[in-house]
Amino acid sequence: MRSLVFLLLTLGALPVIAAETLTIDRLFEDPALSGPSPRLLKLSPDGKRVTFLRGKSDNQTVFDLWEYHVPSKQTRLLVDSASLTGGAEEQLSDAEKARRERMRIAGTSGIVEYQWSADGKQLLFPIAGSLYVYRVDARKDPVKALTQAADGFATDPRFSPKGRYVSFVRDATLYAIEIDSGSETRISPAGSGTVSYGMAEFVAQEEMGRFSGYWWAPDDSAIAYARVDEAPVAVEKRFEIHADRTDVIEQRYPAAGKANADVRLYVRKLASEEAVEIALGDNRDIYLARVNWLPDGKALLLQRQSRDQRTLDLMRAEVASGDSAVIHTEASDTWVNLHDNLKVLDDGQSFVWSSELGGYQHLELRAIDGSLIRPLSSGPWVVEDVLAVDQKLRRVYFSGNADDPREKHVYFNSLDTTAPGSPTRVTLYNGWHEAVFSDDGKVFVDTFSNENTPPQVRLHEAGGKELAVLEANKVEDGHPYHPYLESHLAPEFGSLKAEDGQTLYYRMIKPLGFVEGKRYPVLIRVYGGPHVQYVQRSWDSRWGLFDQVMAQRGYIVFTLDNRGSARRGVKFESPIFRRMGGPEVADQMVGVRWLAEQPFVDAAHIGYFGWSYGGYMTLMMLAKHSGPIAAGVAVAPVTDWRLYDTHYTERYMDDPGRFKAAYDASSLFPHLPGLKSPLYLIHGMADDNVLFTHSTQLMAQLQQSGTPFDLMTYPGGKHGINQSPAVRKHVFNAIANWLDRQLRVKGK
Repeated sequence: MRSLVFLLLTLGALPVIAAETLTIDRLFEDPALSGPSPRLLKLSPDGKRVTFLRGKSDNQTVFDLWEYHVPSKQTRLLVDSASLTGGAEEQLSDAEKARRERMRIAGTSGIVEYQWSADGKQLLFPIAGSLYVYRVDARKDPVKALTQAADGFATDPRFSPKGRYVSFVRDATLYAIEIDSGSETRISPAGSGTVSYGMAEFVAQEEMGRFSGYWWAPDDSAIAYARVDEAPVAVEKRFEIHADRTDVIEQRYPAAGKANADVRLYVRKLASEEAVEIALGDNRDIYLARVNWLPDGKALLLQRQSRDQRTLDLMRAEVASGDSAVIHTEASDTWVNLHDNLKVLDDGQSFVWSSELGGYQHLELRAIDGSLIRPLSSGPWVVEDVLAVDQKLRRVYFSGNADDPREKHVYFNSLDTTAPGSPTRVTLYNGWHEAVFSDDGKVFVDTFSNENTPPQVRLHEAGGKELAVLEANKVEDGHPYHPYLESHLAPEFGSLKAEDGQTLYYRMIKPLGFVEGKRYPVLIRVYGGPHVQYVQRSWDSRWGLFDQVMAQRGYIVFTLDNRGSARRGVKFESPIFRRMGGPEVADQMVGVRWLAEQPFVDAAHIGYFGWSYGGYMTLMMLAKHSGPIAAGVAVAPVTDWRLYDTHYTERYMDDPGRFKAAYDASSLFPHLPGLKSPLYLIHGMADDNVLFTHSTQLMAQLQQSGTPFDLMTYPGGKHGINQSPAVRKHVFNAIANWLDRQLRVKGK
């Protein structure tokens, strides 16, 4: 009841609102429909300021730096990005373009990342390759330039832990600037050719969630950095076709079964010019997954993943000698998922760790030698992220889904717990919570939403008590979504059973003006791949609003999370091992058959739409089940897993040299003769993730077999095809209009 009352207060008084339906164009126009939602929220070290990025009111893709001052309860603009760029279009280096694509922030500009200094007196941020600091207490000219892009494009900047230095990578080389003196020091050898220093390699950025290649010692005395040599990686020559030119790109792309980059790890003390190489083992064909320092700065904790990803070794490495030893190993018959939940306690004698050995990711407390002290959580649910450790109160705060697999909440347990299966929930309202804690674990900023409530931001004590509302974001008069509120359609949630008896959750939106006894066409929006969950009780400003548009056009919009999807544990994820395109398709067909039995569904007009892995799923659904599937839109699809990268593909499909039959079965091409229903194929012509080759091979096969299909390609389009709002409008209008024609909906 509390959640219902809360929602009604949030949405406002419905009867007085003039009904207006959404359009594709409005999704990509300013101001943003979801309201002034802050992003990249951070707490200052003293907890008195909450900083965040906010898009400009007239251009939601250009971000400025803001703060909420807790004592005064005032929100103010700190840095207007246009004041530093003059409003000119930013020129990014190729490395930075690729990094932003990997971080899924391509298409944004202005201040897209920033960091607090340890003393809370400065904020560091880059703009277009130049580095700046904002001095909190400066009464005049608070913004100071540290480097200029004209001297070389600086990327991945960071304050050192004690705040004496700012480090960054320029021209594949790691540097540090002493802030007080302005003295610049080259930390690594100079990068050149295929060798870079301090940078994460392609698969680390794209698949491992590691976007950096260097790590400061806690006392500022040294930096550990990666040396990456891409010489072993095969060169993939591809064309990037733009509107006014064609670039021939020689990209070193590590395709499944082929060689990876050679990655080594060094530590250099700033007082010395010599670097010590850290021993990673005799087998060089491994992944350097994570690097952490111990509090005393004398040793590192490394995570080394085997090439087949079925083993993850936690290693201790001595900085002085470079010697290392394995202190703990996670192993699996399928794969071991990576995580960022290693937190070493201040005494250096124990650490928090995540493990899936019990079937669900849960927390453990381990001694510094790797031995288990006690489990910190347990049960048929998933811990996602360690958010904070309050070492005085002996509490660990974490996010997870103990209450509902479709929700996300903040919980805590004692580091001394004897009841790991009974965490204390901190967050109040049912739905989705993204939390950012202060360094001491005393307060946190919570971004809350659910399927009918745009994101709202509040400051809380660690125990849950509300301290301040930073962004109420009420959908009332003046809010961008207010004109469309009466037409908003609340999703319905339900569940079905997979062939092995596991629960499959779905989300369904019935059309605007739904009439009992009438049958409606269905659009099934799919992803279906690992590490993604679509069926959530959250506000989705991209896909969720597109779903609203399509439902308001007359569709039933349906989404089902098949086996292999995230946040459900090992048993739910692992059926796709060496079987991609098998269990996922079977589960999607459970949803299709259920829909066809419903009295409100026009079973002859069920269509699919998916992007990336969702594009692959759309193609597999059409190839295997063109009978019940009337049409499908596949955007940037994988068509043959042999063409995709090592770390992602081999995790789920193993070695293509040893398991040829598995790769054949998971490829689209053996199933292609079954593709009879209409297909709309879309791909960006500069995609460096799912290479355009996936689609060109498909085009050739369809043409050879005489199979008709529709095609749209986007000059200059990367994987997200997000060059501009105009292009985004074109993509989604083209998709919606094509579906209208195929599924017999009168478009609006």
